[in-house]
Amino acid sequence: MTYKAEIPYGAYWSTPFARWQGSFAHLHSIRFAAHVARAELARRNIDAAAFDYGALGMSVPQQHAFYGLPWLMGMAGAGQAGGPTLMQACATGVRPVLACVQEIETGLASMALAINCDRTSNGPHIYYPNPAGPGGTGSAEDWVMQNFNCDPLGPHTMLQTAENVVARHGVSTALQHEVVLRREAQYRDALADDSAFLRRYMTLPFEVPSANFSKTVATLEGDEGIAHSSAEGLAKLKPAMPGGTITFGAQTHPADGNAAIVVTTREQARALSADPRIAVRIHGFGLSRAELAYMPEATIPAAHSAMAQAGLRFDQLAVVKTHNPFAVNDIVFARQTGVDLMNMNNYGSSLVWGHPQAPMGTRAIIEVIEELALRGGGYGLFAGCAAGDTAMAIVLEVGDA
Repeated sequence: MTYKAEIPYGAYWSTPFARWQGSFAHLHSIRFAAHVARAELARRNIDAAAFDYGALGMSVPQQHAFYGLPWLMGMAGAGQAGGPTLMQACATGVRPVLACVQEIETGLASMALAINCDRTSNGPHIYYPNPAGPGGTGSAEDWVMQNFNCDPLGPHTMLQTAENVVARHGVSTALQHEVVLRREAQYRDALADDSAFLRRYMTLPFEVPSANFSKTVATLEGDEGIAHSSAEGLAKLKPAMPGGTITFGAQTHPADGNAAIVVTTREQARALSADPRIAVRIHGFGLSRAELAYMPEATIPAAHSAMAQAGLRFDQLAVVKTHNPFAVNDIVFARQTGVDLMNMNNYGSSLVWGHPQAPMGTRAIIEVIEELALRGGGYGLFAGCAAGDTAMAIVLEVGDA
């Protein structure tokens, strides 16, 4: 199918991603996202007063996050627009886009902002009171670290879900490392010609603001904290889990950042596009949940659902991008869908540039659009798994307006 809503070509952006406890660790993620949105909208000559809806995705709470999307839109200059704050762990990048598309499809909005932000650095430490506890003692939670390390439904770690998939599908450490080297080489293509690919949607050098957003305290030339692996170095690594196969080199790292996509009607998309000859159409979404503790498999049924809604086969896709917190994700996805393992995730993926949770998928969708534009058009897919063995997927088309 083809949804009424479109994405104006060029009406999206992402910050660089900074490895946790790095250059963005001091920034309140919602205030930071609003700060960036205000600047990027102005850079594209998009009037913030034109928005009548927004959807904020985040997975790590920040102070005053209770006010969520309305607070962010107000700080970004779009105080007239309301909407929800959504959380779907690593699949949050797709969810706000779907929320915006649904709002436009039903006629409840005409111009929306799907914006996602997270700061895994300095995660909140939450205390839950329990007056009925011994001496009135409650319980505490380290939001980031404890949830990385324990799915309470199991209980098990996210790493265990990946090892379960490795065992089921017979994936070797050597093949995982081969994929890591390929993904890093693909990312280096994005850095060619003074990061020409990244500059298509990212403002570089990027000015890092102070905590009160009153001045610039540093600049980034691109993503911060990227690993540079070698076959020899990877081969020396031991599995992260005793008896396992997955090394620290074959998994992503937590990060900080934000990203956003404008979603609007077909008519407004032409007016806002950086190139009115290019249309970015949305054809399908997918949601799925894998068997308990098999999270990396969840992208496969999600992708099939999105492709079915779009009425497409996998061999019709020009671009495929995935969230790959573990290299095994891509290996199993390629085996099950027939996608070329070594020619998916061109120009980068979360395995390399890190995982700030909510904005990760947003950036991936943006890169699907830009790679399609470089190819002269075609269909593209993004699929990403998430905590709780879930996943979401989206199918896009870049074509002649």
